[in-house]
Amino acid sequence: MFALVDCNNFYVSCERVFSPSLEGRPVVVLSNNDGCFIARSNEAKALGLPMGGPAFKFREVLKQNRVAVHSANFPLYGDMSARVMQTLSALAPDIEVYSIDEAFLDMTGFSRFDLESYAATMRKTVRRTTGIPVCVGIAPTKTLAKVANRIAKKHPASNGVCVLRTAEAIKAALAMTPVEDIWGIGRQWSRRLQTQGIMTAADLAAADSTWVRKHLHVTGARVQAELNGTPCLAIELVRPAKQSICTSRSFGKCVGTLDELQQAVATFAGKCAYKLRREHSRASMVTVFTGTSPFEEPEARYWGTRTITLPFPSNNTTTLLNAANNVLSGLYREGYGYRKAGVLVSGMVPEDQPGTTLSLFGEEESPGDRRQQELMAVMDGINHRYGRGTIRLAAEDDQAWKPQQEQLSPHYTTDWADIITVRA
Repeated sequence: MFALVDCNNFYVSCERVFSPSLEGRPVVVLSNNDGCFIARSNEAKALGLPMGGPAFKFREVLKQNRVAVHSANFPLYGDMSARVMQTLSALAPDIEVYSIDEAFLDMTGFSRFDLESYAATMRKTVRRTTGIPVCVGIAPTKTLAKVANRIAKKHPASNGVCVLRTAEAIKAALAMTPVEDIWGIGRQWSRRLQTQGIMTAADLAAADSTWVRKHLHVTGARVQAELNGTPCLAIELVRPAKQSICTSRSFGKCVGTLDELQQAVATFAGKCAYKLRREHSRASMVTVFTGTSPFEEPEARYWGTRTITLPFPSNNTTTLLNAANNVLSGLYREGYGYRKAGVLVSGMVPEDQPGTTLSLFGEEESPGDRRQQELMAVMDGINHRYGRGTIRLAAEDDQAWKPQQEQLSPHYTTDWADIITVRA
């Protein structure tokens, strides 16, 4: 048996932990530069505020209904996520952290337990230790656990818990699950299935397996098998290595000069290099993209992207920054007002993979050069101890390219200056 534990409206719930006055009040969390809704409380959803909706279009609705608006506080959300996952890890032998607000638990060996009661205990424990409300779905496969969790979240009568143990319970759950809501079935596949009269998860489970494998390939066949109770996906105790890393940002103002754009791209390349070192990986390719707002007049729109292959895989900030700068020089077009840029590194290999330290360009340019490795280690150590951006390359300027966050809440758990003071 597998359990899927999912935090309810996670970003909103994190804000409510430290501001209890927000309970029962409509709350939204905005994306970078306070642009679009990326999280909504149930009260905000009831007002018709759509996921991804631009905040400026709903300014009057927000004002008339006294909606609490918060800028995204990702350091807070990441720390609260770690606390939730740490709590869950004590409630089951194995845990797979699936996303910032979801985790699968291996419930093997819990057959002698009352699973409904144990799931309720999970909810109470997480709420007591972190303040975050969660829903729990338990079923024989991970896909069915997703179905169970959806029911636990959508139906108030379930009290946040749904256990699918019997064939009758599974059949009823599948019948009330639209095909587009099945884990692993995307928008394109759901449209294809609907043209064949497959409208629910029950329809997909009962569909001809040969047809499913032919049209949805191996992934679709696995989804169908999981819906029928055959586990195909095990708990992943070790997170797979990332295949790419991207750092991008929408600007709060128009950027018109190459110098400004170079500074932004250099900052993003530096962040990618830091993330690569944390992953103990090196990248072989660097992609840079930049463009204007999609809402500009057609003649004022521009979007450019280009990829280059490095002479050797690297996680050195200087190497990646220089590569990104060279790519940007070929992308830049004068006369446009740029609103977004980003750097993506890919073609990743393990840091210690044999053969990645060789170079045709001399010892100093090799990523295996000890002096470069030591320099990066010293920079990372100083930044870890004294705060990100304490030491950086001159071309970078993280402060200048911070997103607009006018409604940012304090960093209650990640900054000493923002820790709540209680006077008794």
